[in-house]
Amino acid sequence: MKLSFYIPAVISILLLFSCVSSKQFKAEQEKNQALNQTYINVQQTLKECTDARDEAIRKNGILQKENENLNEQVAYLKENNTQALKQLQELSVITASQAESIKKSLDNIGNKDTYIQGLQSAISRRDSLNLVLVMNLKGAIGNLEDEDINIKVDKGVVYIDISDKLLFKSGRYEVTPQAKAVLGKVAVVLKNQPEIEFMVEGHTDNVPYRSGVLLDNWDLSVKRATSVVRILQNEYALDPSKMAAAGRSEYRPITDNTTAEGKAVNRRTRIIILPQLDQFFQLLEPQS
Repeated sequence: MKLSFYIPAVISILLLFSCVSSKQFKAEQEKNQALNQTYINVQQTLKECTDARDEAIRKNGILQKENENLNEQVAYLKENNTQALKQLQELSVITASQAESIKKSLDNIGNKDTYIQGLQSAISRRDSLNLVLVMNLKGAIGNLEDEDINIKVDKGVVYIDISDKLLFKSGRYEVTPQAKAVLGKVAVVLKNQPEIEFMVEGHTDNVPYRSGVLLDNWDLSVKRATSVVRILQNEYALDPSKMAAAGRSEYRPITDNTTAEGKAVNRRTRIIILPQLDQFFQLLEPQS
């Protein structure tokens, strides 16, 4: 009776201890798994920190190298700057007064707008004066519609072109009586300004020419220029020291020599007037 009573009690105690050990084991297992995961996380964090450290070391090395290069460049520029300043000091020949003059000139740059406006106004006045001068000369020398007389002003120089058919017969260099009247009007304009210098140029077309002592268009162009000069000197008493004669032959055409009309335009005598500025304004006065 006693024995049967103890056997169930012993079995109950064994079962109780068995349950307690299983729970602890499972808890220890879970704790171990948590520790393993923590270890893995710590290892990953350590690796990331190590990689970040290595990258920082690498970048620091690059920055140090770049810094060294920049320091070398700065040292080089300082050396060059010192040498340049030394050379400027050795080469400098500007006196104090010259430096002051330069400073004043730089200060005057601020007035550039006024200067430009004045220049534009002067150009406008010059263009107007040129037009008046051309009209006056054209009116004095011939009919304003006469195509055989062309007058223009370029950069203060007056050009009077007279067609060869008005001055000479074909292939000749003797001035015609009709042309002498035209040259007389030119002489009036020039004689009113005795200090003006001018040149007479002969021009031909490109048709080959030879006659008597004249070998080519060079000779013909020169002879025509000297014929005009002689008339201005001998018949209209212009000062020969103010005149010059030149032949241009066929080599300064106004237009193409391939047509009869073009050849006619290129055959001309040109009077080039080179007035001084005060003489230029006097030419603006109507000629009588």
